Amino acid sequence: MPADASVQLEVDGFEVAISNPGKLFFEQAGITKLDLVNYYLAVAPGALRGVMDRPMALKRFVHGAAGEAFFQKRAPASVPEYVRTVELSFPSGRTADEVVVSNGAALAWVVNLGCIDLNPHPVRANDLDHPDELRVDLDPGPGVPWSMVRDVAVVAGEVLTDHGLTGWPKTSGSRGIHVYARIEPRWSFSEVRRAALALARDVERRVPELATSKWWKEERHGVFIDYNQNAKDRTVASVYSVRPVPDARVSAPLLWSEVPTAELADFTVKTMPDRYARLGDVGAGIDDAVGSLDGLLELSARDEATGLGDAPWPPNYAKQPGEPPRVQPSKRRMPAEPAAPPDPKAPRGRVGSVAPAIPSSSARRADGTAAPTGRRRSAHPLIVISQAKAKKDAMDGLERWKKRHRAAAKLLAEDDVLVDGMRGRSSLWYRVRVNLRHVPERQRPPAEPPDPDYDPSTEYREAN
Repeated sequence: MPADASVQLEVDGFEVAISNPGKLFFEQAGITKLDLVNYYLAVAPGALRGVMDRPMALKRFVHGAAGEAFFQKRAPASVPEYVRTVELSFPSGRTADEVVVSNGAALAWVVNLGCIDLNPHPVRANDLDHPDELRVDLDPGPGVPWSMVRDVAVVAGEVLTDHGLTGWPKTSGSRGIHVYARIEPRWSFSEVRRAALALARDVERRVPELATSKWWKEERHGVFIDYNQNAKDRTVASVYSVRPVPDARVSAPLLWSEVPTAELADFTVKTMPDRYARLGDVGAGIDDAVGSLDGLLELSARDEATGLGDAPWPPNYAKQPGEPPRVQPSKRRMPAEPAAPPDPKAPRGRVGSVAPAIPSSSARRADGTAAPTGRRRSAHPLIVISQAKAKKDAMDGLERWKKRHRAAAKLLAEDDVLVDGMRGRSSLWYRVRVNLRHVPERQRPPAEPPDPDYDPSTEYREAN
């Protein structure tokens, strides 16, 4: 079929036009846009269960899975009769009419727009202020084995059960696992997030060697339980969502008995329809297992009584009452240091920090020392390597840095490279940092201007 042809599908009594049906969306797997639409229709009851009546941010891959996605919060100006919209407000105070999927035709329509995965909010269109879903997002750090993620998922399920909730696990389709729990829609976003934080800390207490609730990447180890996915305006790829990875893996619902041995590569666009035909939707009971947050909120109150208060929120949220300083540990102000060493050329940072640059002679005192600058010093030897709009460009910058500093690069552990996906105006941009903790202090390369050095604020300036 020509890539630029168009086909009409009849779905749930409506005609849905699929443009460019032969366009390759997953080149390695040989999956076209029409293949993607047909996959979603094959598992439609299960996929709709994950998004039904929920406002959805459109994450559009118009150039296929290998291209950069952009986020479209506002629904197109004109939508078909089978597509609903609802006005949603955001923490910024802005509002937007977002798409609501409630039937198979709308499901096929959003996929035709280039939405490879589906990213609904945890609320229903009839009550936008009270989530009916608690989301446990297990995010493994670099080098963390898949077996560890599965082990932490089992513990997360036990914590939910111990506090009166039923957990429904699914692969993320990327590297992690999600565990969802239906809740009564009577708590605010802040209260649901508070419950998620209490759960994350309880999992960490039970398996401290495997799991962490620490927000800052430089403090993490093992599997991070991302409690902030329950903050307002956060979305997560829903069940049966296809993920933009080369083999077209799927966020697959699992039975708890499958979790200890499940393998991510077993669940793809090509394998899931057969699994669905054999087993049906293994997560079909989620809407009948509605529970209360009272148990987790009581746990949170006990944590707070012992001095364990709130944890950092994402950077684009207003400062919250009781929130700790929103400054990553490597940039926190530290107590005054002892007097400078007699040798003005000696590194003056604390042990483990990146040695600061030697001031020029005009900036030194008569005895060779320099006056304090008032700037924070790093408690962790982190340096920014690259900032780019495309992940590939950021990673290419890392490779160039490694070639310039081969000796230091050889000493890096896998989790010393921090790749951050940063939310821009309508798309992600990427920052790569390196932790030089394994490089002897005197051998650490100095900080350099990022290469490339993308400035995300240009999007806002150009838009205005």
